[in-house]
Amino acid sequence: MTVNLEVADGVGTLRLDRPPMNALDVATQDRLKELAEEATRRDDVRAVVLYGGEKVFAAGADIKEMQAMDHTAMVLRARALQDSFTAVARIPKPVVAAVTGYALGGGCELALCADFRIAGDNAKLGQPEILLGLIPGAGGTQRLARLVGPSKAKDLIFTGRMVKADEALTLGLVDRVVPAADVYTEAHRWAAKLAQGPAIALRAAKESIDTGLETDIETGLVVERNWFAGLFATADREIGMRSFVEEGPGKAKFL
Repeated sequence: MTVNLEVADGVGTLRLDRPPMNALDVATQDRLKELAEEATRRDDVRAVVLYGGEKVFAAGADIKEMQAMDHTAMVLRARALQDSFTAVARIPKPVVAAVTGYALGGGCELALCADFRIAGDNAKLGQPEILLGLIPGAGGTQRLARLVGPSKAKDLIFTGRMVKADEALTLGLVDRVVPAADVYTEAHRWAAKLAQGPAIALRAAKESIDTGLETDIETGLVVERNWFAGLFATADREIGMRSFVEEGPGKAKFL
């Protein structure tokens, strides 16, 4: 399989496995969507790590496969391409990308679907589609601009240039830079910590933030308000408040 889902300690690792560069061909895109939806459904998956292996995250689309596609073929495929990445972005649980080596084109777009990005000091990220006479087609024009702002996104997309880990950190494209050998360990540690948190509240927080970024503030406030009130019906809210009153902050053990 070109993508695998491995679960341990409440963390599901979505691992790309299409050597040597994890090129995101159609089969890989479809498999990614299938496993993202599985991770969404599974109760034993409380957080997710996106990982491409020790050497490369994903170097982009399968260019040879795309070169053989004409306009009609891409019209039929473009929605499925976006849907596969959106399935990752819509996982209602914390998602962290563990980025080593190249994360270019579709690889960068996949990392953008995560809530948090930990990059190795050997990472190189970018949206080089313009060099092919194209633009990003798996959400890059939208998610990158929302993450780093429109002018920085235009710089990366207009030029197609790659940025190293230190510049990616400065731009806000990644959130932490660690030695390449530590990337997966750090990502899994972060995800495992969140996997111990209140699952419904984490889902509520993610949906409220993401909806607010995608719509007007009034709609975002409605979503926040409804989730906030609704959480008062959950066992985790009872556990969290009781623990705070009896033991102090940060000691609750959620279901």
